[in-house]
Amino acid sequence: MPIEVCLWNISSDHVQKIEYSSIESEKRLEDILCSDLSVLDDGLLLIGRQVPTGSGKYIDMLAMDPTGKLTIIELKKSRTPRDVVAQVLDYASWVADLSYTDVKAICDQFHQKDFESLFEETFGIAPPETVNQEHDMMIVCSELDNETERILTYLSENYHVPINAVFFRFFADAEAEYLSRSWLIDPREAEERSGQARTPAKAEPWNGRDFVVNLDSCDGVSTWEDARNYGFVSAGGGTWYSKTLRNLFPGARVFAMVPGKGYVGVGTVRAESVPIREFRVVHEGKETAILDLPLVCEGVKHDPDDPERCEYFVRVEWSKTVPEDEAFWTKGLRANQNSAFKLRNTFTLERLVEHFGVEEG
Repeated sequence: MPIEVCLWNISSDHVQKIEYSSIESEKRLEDILCSDLSVLDDGLLLIGRQVPTGSGKYIDMLAMDPTGKLTIIELKKSRTPRDVVAQVLDYASWVADLSYTDVKAICDQFHQKDFESLFEETFGIAPPETVNQEHDMMIVCSELDNETERILTYLSENYHVPINAVFFRFFADAEAEYLSRSWLIDPREAEERSGQARTPAKAEPWNGRDFVVNLDSCDGVSTWEDARNYGFVSAGGGTWYSKTLRNLFPGARVFAMVPGKGYVGVGTVRAESVPIREFRVVHEGKETAILDLPLVCEGVKHDPDDPERCEYFVRVEWSKTVPEDEAFWTKGLRANQNSAFKLRNTFTLERLVEHFGVEEG
């Protein structure tokens, strides 16, 4: 069950609970999300609204993340009947066959703007050569009936189906209107489960453990020497760069890569991502804030008070590292523009395991 969300107005001496209610229409909720999809997820680009499927039905919203993964969003303003699960699975069966050309046509028509240009404006990079190798399903509602909740949990836990529910509750008082958001299944847990599912032939499966992290740099200086010395990986300069670090969980294995040079280390994640002001290391036997230490790459200390632009750090216990000038690269290894991404490619994983002398994933 999601956590119950309640609001109280404490702006005066009299504390007053604000009662929630159903939003008046699915269209209004859709309008809110379309105007700012970050209310739902700050890593998505809306590429279509009321997208017609081959069966004559319409997907409320269709979105894409920086890796080209699609998200099907189905909205219900109030309690969700179990039939919506069958409905969204039907949509997914149609979405699964969309090609790059199909996705581009949907986006171009909705935005009246070229897909490639819009993607680069949103994410700061060109779209990947292949899209729709994966897709998620998201049911947006105010509450679930017990049957629907059991079905969603069963599909996710037992069959790793990438489906989740997001709860929006509408609050209003004399001064303003509010929306609250909560999830049926923790998004990171859902992501990990879906990575263990049988993946379509067009994408290799993920082992649920291994990631690649592209090391950050400032003014041409890589963070690797500092990361190797103090045990971390980091990314910053904007939400797009830092947000993929949230996918790294304690126990995950990361292979560190200096972009343009190659792989320099492998280690185990020991803590979740935190902003630079919260990251501390042991230096000369004393716990010290990373901001107070001299670094080779001093540039990572930029914007420490800006939660969107500051550097984010993930603690890593390195098991094998090499200097940057000994970075490992060979023809056929995979790279990716994201700060952190799942290592799916079997060839790359096998070469890295062999090179660094670590166990199979």
